[in-house]
Amino acid sequence: MRDIHHFIGGKPFESQSGRFSDVFDPNTGDVQARVSLASQQDVMVAVASAKAAFEDWSLTNPQRRARVMFEFKRLLENNITELAELLSCEHGKVVADSKGDIQRGIDVVEFACGIPHLQKGEYTQDAGPGIDVYSMRQALGVTVGITPFNFPAMIPCWMGAVSVACGNTFILKPSEKDPSVPLRLAELMLEAGAPEGVFNCLNGDKLAVDALLTHADVKAISFVGSSDIAQYVYATGTAHGKRVQAMGGAKNHGIIMPDADMDQVVKDIVGAAYGSAGERCMALPVAVPVGQKTADAFIERMLDAAKELRVGVSTDSEAHFAPVVSAAHKHKIESYIQMGVDEGAELKLDGRGLKLQGHENGFFIGPSLFDYVKPDMQSYKEEIFGPVLQIVRAETLEEATALATNHQYGNGVAIFTRSGRIARDFAAKVQVGMVGINVPIPVPVSYHSFGGWKRSAFGDVNQHGPEGVRFWTKVKTITQRWPEGDIADQAFIIPTMQ
Repeated sequence: MRDIHHFIGGKPFESQSGRFSDVFDPNTGDVQARVSLASQQDVMVAVASAKAAFEDWSLTNPQRRARVMFEFKRLLENNITELAELLSCEHGKVVADSKGDIQRGIDVVEFACGIPHLQKGEYTQDAGPGIDVYSMRQALGVTVGITPFNFPAMIPCWMGAVSVACGNTFILKPSEKDPSVPLRLAELMLEAGAPEGVFNCLNGDKLAVDALLTHADVKAISFVGSSDIAQYVYATGTAHGKRVQAMGGAKNHGIIMPDADMDQVVKDIVGAAYGSAGERCMALPVAVPVGQKTADAFIERMLDAAKELRVGVSTDSEAHFAPVVSAAHKHKIESYIQMGVDEGAELKLDGRGLKLQGHENGFFIGPSLFDYVKPDMQSYKEEIFGPVLQIVRAETLEEATALATNHQYGNGVAIFTRSGRIARDFAAKVQVGMVGINVPIPVPVSYHSFGGWKRSAFGDVNQHGPEGVRFWTKVKTITQRWPEGDIADQAFIIPTMQ
């Protein structure tokens, strides 16, 4: 049995905690490895290592830090096939999806290569008589990223690359469900030229998270996961004086207008709802056709498209999606399907009970589709995080917009229409953090910022892009003058005073 440990101070670190969690192969249901769960002492070691590395790294000029990012990007690209296969065998998503996971992480690493420009401050000459004012963005210190199972490459890169590029040191606490790729990221960052202790990987559970949230030397924490835990991380971290951004769950809506290209809509939503088995916070699990005619046409075509989806093992290049991450998660998804049935929604397609020959114990679940879902149903209010599409019919655009606006989550939303006026008004009015116009999964590119509203995000600053640089740095502002001659004759005047 393979044991997976930690990476601290530039080298493998074996915990003496004696606690382990099983790592499964979702395709077979078999245990393929054990991951060590950190003790509080392990957390202390990791933080001490990161703290010791901080001073020299923060004083390294930004151009040299950028060179490390360039090399890290090259290594990720050169190893993308190995990383994708490793990711798929623990997470379960098909290899093509895993490569996409890694590529979106690489995009943010590429953005971080521009840190000499991104971290520049501002300068005002002659803000007052002989007075100049300038600012600088400085690193925070020891920072932490707590990441979920569904994107074990992309999200660590979203956090770690920008934090490290800004001059911080970083401790990654990944999901214990698929820990191998995050561990490889730490190894590759060292190979790219980051000094020992700059990028650490610490595996663990709530014990490790709580120790990081309360450690006096941790200055900032970025989290992605469920909303309840995000709220806990935010409340606990900020109560202990830390800067925290905590991204939570989602229930993204796709509004379908009568004038939309229905063929394109079905193609887009079938991928957005069922791709990666729906295990994405930016998936599109709710379709809202506007008008009876639109709904009937969409249902008919969507059912046909969903029935054509191929579910296979993660190495099947022809599979549209593969198993979910764990038996527990499979059971949770199936319980939501039963909940929808019990609540009175019409189950048009039932993905439960799917078995693959030779992989009967794998964590497979087929595509499911509900019609006539109502806003008061619990299965609609909560995040299912699986290959389940719910259809909520609306009579008007106003009613459809209200569904997305009034939902507890506000991560993403999409509208499908040929009308520029409708799209423009919708984007301005809907109360959701990320909006797609004829784009089913509106995840911003790396040089913009990612973040939702309401219970989808806790904290004021978003991830990656310019917002990411702001989160991982603090601003210092300097007001200076250099008087000559008799200082007494040069009284200081506040620049805004006459």
